[in-house]
Amino acid sequence: MIEKNKEYVLDILSQGYEGEGVAKIDGYPIFIQGALKGETVKTKIIKVKKSYAYGKIEEIINVSNDREEPKCSNYKRCGGCSIQHMNYKKQLEFKWERVKDCISKIGGLSEELVNYPIGMESNPYRYRNKVQLPIGKVNGEIVLGFYAPRSHNIIDLDYCLIQDKVADQVAKLTKEWIKRNNIEPSTIDGEFNTNGILKHLMIRRGFKTGEVMVVLVATTSNIPNLDEFKNIILENIDDIKSIVININPNNTNVILGQKCITLYGEDTIQDYIGDFKFNISPLSFFQVNPIQTEVLYNKTLEYANLTGNETVFDAYCGTGTITLFLSQKAKKVYGVEIIEPAIINARENANLNNVSNAEFFVGKSEEIIPELIDKNIKADVIVVDPPRKGCDIKLLQSIGRVKPESVVYVSCDPSTLARDLKILEEQGYKTVEVQPVDMFPQTSHVETVVKLQRKHS
Repeated sequence: MIEKNKEYVLDILSQGYEGEGVAKIDGYPIFIQGALKGETVKTKIIKVKKSYAYGKIEEIINVSNDREEPKCSNYKRCGGCSIQHMNYKKQLEFKWERVKDCISKIGGLSEELVNYPIGMESNPYRYRNKVQLPIGKVNGEIVLGFYAPRSHNIIDLDYCLIQDKVADQVAKLTKEWIKRNNIEPSTIDGEFNTNGILKHLMIRRGFKTGEVMVVLVATTSNIPNLDEFKNIILENIDDIKSIVININPNNTNVILGQKCITLYGEDTIQDYIGDFKFNISPLSFFQVNPIQTEVLYNKTLEYANLTGNETVFDAYCGTGTITLFLSQKAKKVYGVEIIEPAIINARENANLNNVSNAEFFVGKSEEIIPELIDKNIKADVIVVDPPRKGCDIKLLQSIGRVKPESVVYVSCDPSTLARDLKILEEQGYKTVEVQPVDMFPQTSHVETVVKLQRKHS
């Protein structure tokens, strides 16, 4: 029986889905954060469950050649970059193995369908165009950073190597302003502070335009010395286009409230994906890695294989980014999204780019798409880009009824992707090619785009 707080010398046999090393004692798995396949580690058991345990590295006895010293000094405390201890080649191999494992074990498909991930070999750092930093007080001191893994404890950070450098500057200036004015944050030592005002700081920067937006999330608009905050940002940060106060009085895990007050400049900033221009508000969804987003969307367009004569349905279309890419080579694209503000953004983005062959609908994709079919609108291609939980079963069944010639599935979770591919295979489709794209270097997350073709008897 495995004992808590006891030390064991273990061989790491594989990597778990979150990047942790996996060892076994008599078939009983032990997950060890920071360990790599092929290593031998002295491990202290920190948690024991019925069917698995967690361990902590005490010493690495046999070091893998794939190990790299993390560049970030906060790596072990912060929960953001969980695989920074792997060199980048190993990170891509890990994500490749993860997708292949899900495709075969959950989807029942051949691993050979999965291509090697498209990575960011030149510089897999400083790629994020948006950061959201919680503000709190720990042991009487103002902290501004990220949450520690599986907790609401804020790790105070001076920099983050996967964020744009401007975010580091804004965060430093904001923390100094909070301290100088004794403004209360909404959390103290991880607990909600009913008298608190400041909740989060969000920074967005356009990759191609360089435009910067700073958003202060607060419980109220009555914030002391706001003019001072505005002037500090304007005097020290180049390319500021927007400073916004977002009001969120609720004690929830939802970061942004629905009310925004523009303190300076415009309500939005602009950026491009490919040749398309987008207005980005504080509440807009916009992919955080602009370089790899273009790679992902071009691959989606390639898999759609459009000639200019096709009608396309874009399910879970969000603010219409993929829809606009598809519109380049489609006869007509119909985008469907349940979140109404996203559809408002999508229509604005279509107008901004003079796209006239895209139409957008608010509602559940599994309900709107059958309604379009009932109106004799037949899709030649259906593109789906669902949230992490994957597609609704009703949508997958609707695809089976519509029988488009091809389906393109864009996924942010290999497990739910594999589950849905198995269902689509049962609906009469054949998985042709699976392409992982590394949108989030240094983390365990991976995006995947899949090409499916209808089987013909």
